[in-house]
Amino acid sequence: MNETVRASRTPARPPRASRGARPAPLRTNDPERTKADILAVAEAEFGEKGLAGARIDEIAELTKTSKRMIYYYFGSKEGLYLAVLEEAYRRVRDVEAELHLQDLSPEEALRRLVAFTFDHHLHHESYIRLVMSENIHRGEYLAQSPRIQALNVPAIDAIRRLYERGVKAGAFRKGLDPVDLHASISALSFFNVSNRHTFGLIFKLDMRSPAYIAQRRENVVEMIVRFVRK
Repeated sequence: MNETVRASRTPARPPRASRGARPAPLRTNDPERTKADILAVAEAEFGEKGLAGARIDEIAELTKTSKRMIYYYFGSKEGLYLAVLEEAYRRVRDVEAELHLQDLSPEEALRRLVAFTFDHHLHHESYIRLVMSENIHRGEYLAQSPRIQALNVPAIDAIRRLYERGVKAGAFRKGLDPVDLHASISALSFFNVSNRHTFGLIFKLDMRSPAYIAQRRENVVEMIVRFVRK
């Protein structure tokens, strides 16, 4: 039997795909590009399935690399998971640093920061799911990170500088803690994504509709500004 006949009798098996991930380009000899591809696909895999459910085989197939290569770069499945967490936090902090809050009045800067946080969380559901997963693990893996504190210090410093400028200008009231302010901004932005399925179902809301999102975004920004305003 020739090769053509054998091939025609064997149906092609469609490639598997993890929800939220798309197959990465063919692996090149660029180690940094390869690691970036692995991290991008792994974020979707861990975000969708959690640490326990994610499969290194799936990540290797989608990145057109091998389990051996993944273990070479990241040591273990847990090492890859921690690297994904660190990369997710690094990415959001890098974008925050580009908001140029210092060029705006204190209230305008606060509005921009809150709106950015809301938009980031809205468009990065895998980030929200990763944070939820790590909270299920009670922060066990982030506690092992030598980088996580350093990654988040600039965010608090930026809020502190912004808040102190507002107090000095007489726009913001005194006595607020920058970490608590950061927590409030994060909580209001996080809930809109983390609880959209349950909250939307219970109260019969379409939390994905553009009208709902626009109104909720405006409300969250206004709540934070009114909380801080003198």
